[in-house]
Amino acid sequence: MLKILFYDTKSYDKEFFEKERSHYPELQIEYLKSELNPATARFAKGYDAVCAFVNCEIGTGTVRLLHENKVRLILLRCAGFNHVDVEKAKELGIKVLRVPGYSPEAVAEHAMALALAANRKMHKAYVRVRENDFSLGGMLGVNFYGKTAGIVGTGKIGAAMARICFGFGMKVLAFDKYPNSGLDFATYVTMDELLSRSDLISLHCPLTDDTYHLIQESTIQQMKDGVILVNTSRGGLVKTEDLIKGIRARKFFSVGLDVYEEEKRNVFEDRSDEILESSVTARLLSFPNVVITSHQGFFTQEALSAISEVTLKNAQAFERGEKTGNEVE
Repeated sequence: MLKILFYDTKSYDKEFFEKERSHYPELQIEYLKSELNPATARFAKGYDAVCAFVNCEIGTGTVRLLHENKVRLILLRCAGFNHVDVEKAKELGIKVLRVPGYSPEAVAEHAMALALAANRKMHKAYVRVRENDFSLGGMLGVNFYGKTAGIVGTGKIGAAMARICFGFGMKVLAFDKYPNSGLDFATYVTMDELLSRSDLISLHCPLTDDTYHLIQESTIQQMKDGVILVNTSRGGLVKTEDLIKGIRARKFFSVGLDVYEEEKRNVFEDRSDEILESSVTARLLSFPNVVITSHQGFFTQEALSAISEVTLKNAQAFERGEKTGNEVE
């Protein structure tokens, strides 16, 4: 029997995992609302595994404490693992497993929804009509048909976004160190060329040392005036202060963000009763051409079902001494 302690559990997490757990009698699951971090790692004493999400802090200190409490497995119910000290986990004999591709279409569809909403000012239109204001001033958008989409990163999510853009009648440019042979309609170009030619730029690459602040002052200057930027990948891909400067300089027609650098404390939490004295998020939201959502690109029924299934399969395989291909090494 593998005992698993779930951290940062929301009601929807429990709902979908409880639906799936009946298929895995060898797994015992308990749920906590607390995030996993050095202060809460001690709760894992007596458990074989912990399960965490993207906003948990699983750095060196947390990993050491988990090891001291004899935890042998870290289950990530997400694709990204930049918040985990993988090397320390490996050194201490703790296996890390993730969910690499739960629903690429969910994130890609949200990316296009953000692009459309930011372009056609859907957020402003909704509020206006609710107040019986049917004027169109400040609502002018652009056609996507015939424009050029630049897809940065063409893994499963980027490829899904590329197909959506192609379906809209857009020319598709792509940049990736490892081109996707299945995207025969896309033209792979250098990053510089993608930045200078694209009317819509959508980010779908992991956050690494090479991609940290990929979008910053110099790369923003390379973009077309009036470009639309969308990020549904990782907040650290974009240097927020430089993005704000670019918005103020009217470089961007619109911006859609599902992730942003300041999101860690905000993501999945209700902070509506708090006064955010110093908030980059609030500064971004002050611009009429910016739409921000709360890291919800993955949030569909299909994706949550897939996350539950793959996470528990990872746990089952670990208990049986089997490989899944989802190991982080």
